[in-house]
Amino acid sequence: MAHSRQTPEGSRRFAARFPEAAANGFFRLAQGRLMSTIGIGTYLGEPDEACDRRYEQAVEAAVRGGVNVIDTSINYRHQRSERSVGLALRRLFDSGAAARDELLVCTKAGFLTPGAVPGWLLESGEAAGRMHSIAPGFLEDQLQRSLANLGLETIDVYYLHNPETQLRFVSREVFEDRLLAAFTRLEQFCREGRIASYGVATWDGLRLKAEAPARLSLSRLVELARQAGGEDCHFRFAQLPFNLAMPEAFTRTHEPAPAGGASLLEMAARLGITVITSAPLLQARLAQGLPEAVRRAFPECATDAQCALQFARSAPGVTAALAGMSSAAHVDENLALRRVPPAPLERWLALFESA
Repeated sequence: MAHSRQTPEGSRRFAARFPEAAANGFFRLAQGRLMSTIGIGTYLGEPDEACDRRYEQAVEAAVRGGVNVIDTSINYRHQRSERSVGLALRRLFDSGAAARDELLVCTKAGFLTPGAVPGWLLESGEAAGRMHSIAPGFLEDQLQRSLANLGLETIDVYYLHNPETQLRFVSREVFEDRLLAAFTRLEQFCREGRIASYGVATWDGLRLKAEAPARLSLSRLVELARQAGGEDCHFRFAQLPFNLAMPEAFTRTHEPAPAGGASLLEMAARLGITVITSAPLLQARLAQGLPEAVRRAFPECATDAQCALQFARSAPGVTAALAGMSSAAHVDENLALRRVPPAPLERWLALFESA
């Protein structure tokens, strides 16, 4: 087992090994630690050995190239992505290429995964639609599996995965009761040292309009977490898609008055929540064929994929953009952005004005 978790000192040590990237703003300070503005995601791919090897190589190459934000989930490729990350981490630690306290390792629980469903769950009434659960006992089971898959004693960020899925099957009142119970158990995991912090990783919930049935309010989530863990609760992270085709975290009012008509990114900043964004390339759909206006907005980028990633990581309020990287070639292309700063705010905002 690899010991410890990411620490402020470890994150600074990691960034110091990449002085050119650091000078170009490749690392941002969040939760007292330096995090790479590009993280590696592990969602796509077949659940087979060939993809396992590609992910192992990609994770290792990404960390050796300056990435210290690693994202996975127990249900990605039926646990195989977690295991691929775990094997890559072991090689990195054994070789001295990275230390445990330098890396932010994140995973998720919520969806029922073949081969990882406790026998009691389906008959318990705690699996919404027989596909999703945030029951405390289920989270205990999933955490133990994820720790074993990753070969870690502590996970830095443990997300509830698309908790809005529950609202397709239960009332808002029941959902919030389940969230409070889940947050209470997650706070226990933090006290035990098995996770360092937690949050929600969503697809729709945090992007939806206020009247949408499956909408999640970030301020309400934090309120429930504080009920579970006090003012100094460990709810510290939120993940949601953000890209050229899905800019709602910046453009849509997330909290109406009296919160002041704030966007999700603004609300997160007020609440001290670190935002990690997903799908910057929208599963490769934004990797080519971008409008000329977008290319002109990011002249420092050589490819459309780099433009799309530059857009996501340059957004005000975004700490890191997760790019799916299942090969060393993907890593090389994406990490070319180490050599250029994030886009200036004025130029980034001008893209919206021209649109």
